[in-house]
Amino acid sequence: MRTDRADHPAQSRSLVNPATIIVVCALGLTFLGLSILFSASAWFKKGPYFYLNKQLIGVVVAGALCFVVSRINLDYLRRYAWWIAGGCLVLLALVLVVGINVNGSRRWLGYGSARLQVSEFAKLGMVFCLAHYLALNQTRIGEFKRGFLYPLGIVGAFAGLTILEPDFGVAALMVAVGLVLLFLAGAKWRYIIPTIALVGGLFSLAVMHNPNRLRRMTEFLSEEKSYQLRQGLAAFAAGGIEGAGLGQGRQQLSYLPEAHTDYIFSVVGEELGLFFTLGVVAVFTTVLIAGLVHLRRAPNLFHFLLVLGCVLLICMQAIINLGVVTAVFPTKGMSLPFISAGLSNLLLMGMLVGVILNTQRNWGRAALPRGAGVMREVMA
Repeated sequence: MRTDRADHPAQSRSLVNPATIIVVCALGLTFLGLSILFSASAWFKKGPYFYLNKQLIGVVVAGALCFVVSRINLDYLRRYAWWIAGGCLVLLALVLVVGINVNGSRRWLGYGSARLQVSEFAKLGMVFCLAHYLALNQTRIGEFKRGFLYPLGIVGAFAGLTILEPDFGVAALMVAVGLVLLFLAGAKWRYIIPTIALVGGLFSLAVMHNPNRLRRMTEFLSEEKSYQLRQGLAAFAAGGIEGAGLGQGRQQLSYLPEAHTDYIFSVVGEELGLFFTLGVVAVFTTVLIAGLVHLRRAPNLFHFLLVLGCVLLICMQAIINLGVVTAVFPTKGMSLPFISAGLSNLLLMGMLVGVILNTQRNWGRAALPRGAGVMREVMA
């Protein structure tokens, strides 16, 4: 891998760059989320401003986290990669012991109404640790033990503790992101394909032994869909092309469960119509494309995998949420990034954007010559 560098100060100062585009998209989605959240929670018993005020506080804290992360020396932080991973795993294990139980799942640490979903932050911890390990052993990625089995064990440790909560969705997201990073780091197909088959088989067995989750996994295919899914689809139908107007939707009037979290995209469809829903999809697509363009300037494999992991955590979560709400994927509670109510995920999104801003600032100061980026080497 080439490590020669050339300074491009003009490139660093440019306002039109992939990281800026991602920030603008994140701000636009956040503003939309605040607007729709106020409408979706206007009739809640806790009052119309309860969730809006919490989300506003979350936006401020997420912005502060974004700024702090954008200023951290990531290469210095790599020295503590194993400590970060160990801390995340300890917290995940702690959730299983003293976590707050909600509807049969232990996913939160906190007291009273103050809660944090540890698995959200563990996703970033996993990506950071995995990127560090793969960059440290990049000359041995082709080996089965050092290049595949050990990093797969990192992914398995994070996903395994998460699935015990149980949170199948976040665990599946961790595995998917981990396997993509492994593949792009150079792991061989003959290791990855059997692993996908094995994970799929184990996941199927876990679902089959849980009647509630088996029902949720299959009901989206049947004509008799769940009440929540029917109401979500009815919201899109009621909105049509132009939408009923902001604040004029009816599904959130106690008809649509989780209208302010998992199914907030249905509220967008009902109140703002087809063009706004397609606009949301276009914005997340823009985030993905801008992230991939940004990766062309990665100076080394660690930075490449870290930023790729951050982009995938944003976009793959969005894909899952949009697919669930539109009955393309099985029903799974997963928030829509930047839009859904939920402090933990919002704080994570701020940190992910902060990592991208961090690399934009540092890669611009010492960028590789044109054509010498890691992206070309990975895709070669």
